Amino acid sequence: MIKFEHSVFALPFALTGALLAWREIHLSGVAFAAKVGWIVLAMVGARSAAMAFNRILDAEIDARNPRTRMRHIPAGTLSSGFAWGFVTVSVLVFLFAARALNPLCLKLAPLALGVVFLYSFTKRFTSFSHLILGFSLGIAPAAAWIAVTGSLDPKILLLTAAVTFWTAGFDIIYSCQDYEFDHEAGLFSLPKRFGIAGALWIARLFHVVMVGCLVTLSLSFDLGWLSFAGIGAVVLLLIYEHSLVHANDLSRVNAAFFTVNGYVSVLFFLFWAADIFFLGVRA
Repeated sequence: MIKFEHSVFALPFALTGALLAWREIHLSGVAFAAKVGWIVLAMVGARSAAMAFNRILDAEIDARNPRTRMRHIPAGTLSSGFAWGFVTVSVLVFLFAARALNPLCLKLAPLALGVVFLYSFTKRFTSFSHLILGFSLGIAPAAAWIAVTGSLDPKILLLTAAVTFWTAGFDIIYSCQDYEFDHEAGLFSLPKRFGIAGALWIARLFHVVMVGCLVTLSLSFDLGWLSFAGIGAVVLLLIYEHSLVHANDLSRVNAAFFTVNGYVSVLFFLFWAADIFFLGVRA
């Protein structure tokens, strides 16, 4: 029901936020490694809880959608009771990790859960549910910054914005598959509101905004050429992603959604981590 490997979308950006925080405060290597371990556990707990909650809430809708009717709950492979138990355990894991990080993380943990759970309701009342999903992933790097420093620097919100628009863009592409079903079921999405062609242009615009946020973020933290090389890699991958999908051909949506965006997040992290480690930590 929940594929842990799909955490690859947000986790590398969260780790980037943690590295930028470490660069600012010069936390010792051992202390930072411990922080990273708790951050990863918190990320997996929060994402697993949110995804399982989404599966529970959407079970009836998924059962009517030909694309999703074989998901575990509508197909009867797993019971809703099991799924609720999974949500409960995942929430407890998340809260335990948040408590281990610092007091502010624990105080903000219910708010974070509220954000990630909210997304599951949004397709029922707003066409901009894609941005809510984006924000659910986008808070990860800011949360990682708080986990390392115990406070929030507004500069890291540029990475939150970048992840928000990146996620919203690729979610628009993915949701084009449900264009007809959304009309039949009375659900909301940008493809339904603007048509598939119009929605794909919005997705392109969102990804342009993402790149602008990354450039501004690099300049704000005075990073080196490797960070810009990473942004260049992201740009090339996004261009490739958009070349895979067209309004009259959605046959390669899954490749655009899963494969390309996995490379986007991982390569971005590798380039930025290299910049931080090999081009020097600010004195």
